[in-house]
Amino acid sequence: LSTRERRNHSEVTDFILVGFRLSPDLRILLCLLFLLVYAVILLGNVGMMAIIMTDPRLNTPMYFFLGNLSFIDLFYSSVIAPKALINFWSERKSISFAGCVTQFFLFALFIVTEGFLLAAIAYDRFIAICNPLLCSIQMSTGLCTQLVAGSYFCGCISSVLQTSMTFTLSSCASLAIDHFYCDIRLLQRISCSDLFIYKVVSFSVCTIIILPTIIVIIVSFMFIVATVLKIRSTEGRKKAFSTCSSHLGVVSVLYGSVFFMYLTPDGSPEMSKVVSLCYTLITPMLNPLIYSLRNKDVKEAVKNFLEKKNTML
Repeated sequence: LSTRERRNHSEVTDFILVGFRLSPDLRILLCLLFLLVYAVILLGNVGMMAIIMTDPRLNTPMYFFLGNLSFIDLFYSSVIAPKALINFWSERKSISFAGCVTQFFLFALFIVTEGFLLAAIAYDRFIAICNPLLCSIQMSTGLCTQLVAGSYFCGCISSVLQTSMTFTLSSCASLAIDHFYCDIRLLQRISCSDLFIYKVVSFSVCTIIILPTIIVIIVSFMFIVATVLKIRSTEGRKKAFSTCSSHLGVVSVLYGSVFFMYLTPDGSPEMSKVVSLCYTLITPMLNPLIYSLRNKDVKEAVKNFLEKKNTML
C-alpha cells in the first residue's frame, strides 16, 4: 500500500460501527430486545449490590465477591450497550477515536477482571466445601480484599498492554468496524501494519494472565466434586452441588463464548456478533439471576428487604 492509502491512528477522528445488518422491522425488534436486556442488567446487578451491602447476614467472602461481580457486570455491559442502542437509530453509526479507545480499554479491563474474580469465587467455594472449619481463617477480610484488588490490577495491566499495542497500529483507508463495539479482532482486520509480533505479544499476554484463572477454576472444582461425592447425606450433596453448579454455569457461558470468539478461525461476521452478545450482555444479565434465584440466603434477604419497604409504606 502507498503512503496515501495508509493512515496513522493519530490522524483518525472517527470509526464506523457497522452493527447488525437487518431490515427496519428486525432492527426495531432487536433494539427493543437490547433495551430490555440492558434494563434487566441494571435492575439485577444494582439490586444484587444493594441487597449484599444492606443485609448483614450476607457479610461473607462469597457475597463480597458476588457484589464485586455485579459491579463489574454492570459497568462492562454499560461500556457496550448504550452506544449500541444509539447506533441502532443513527445513520452514520460512528464512534470517535477517543470513544473507541475508551470502550476498548474499559471492556478489556472489566472482562479480564471478571475472569480473575470468577477464579477467586471458585477458590472460596473450594475452601468453604473442602475445609469448612478453616474457612473463616483462610478467607479473611484482608485476603478477600487482596484477591479483588489483584483482580482489578491484573485487568488493568492487561488492558493497558492490549490498548497501547492495538491503537499504535496503522489503519487502512477503511475505518469501518463490522461489529457493534470496538472489538480487537476487527481493529486488527482494518490495520495495515505487520501483525505477527503484535499477535505473538497479545497471545502471550492473554496466556500469562488468563491461563492461571482457568487452572484455578478447574482444580478447585475437581477437589470440590471429589469432596462432595464423599458426603453421605443426599441433602448435603444436593446443597453443595447447587451452590457450585451456578458458578460453573456462569464460567462455562463466559469462557465458552470468549474462546469461541477469539480462539477459532474467523467465521461469519453476523455469527461473531451473536456470540459476542453472550459475554457482553447475556452473562451480565444472567449472573444476578442465577446467583439469586438459586441461592436461599439471597432470596431470604430479598424477602426481608421487601417486607421492610412495605412496613415503611
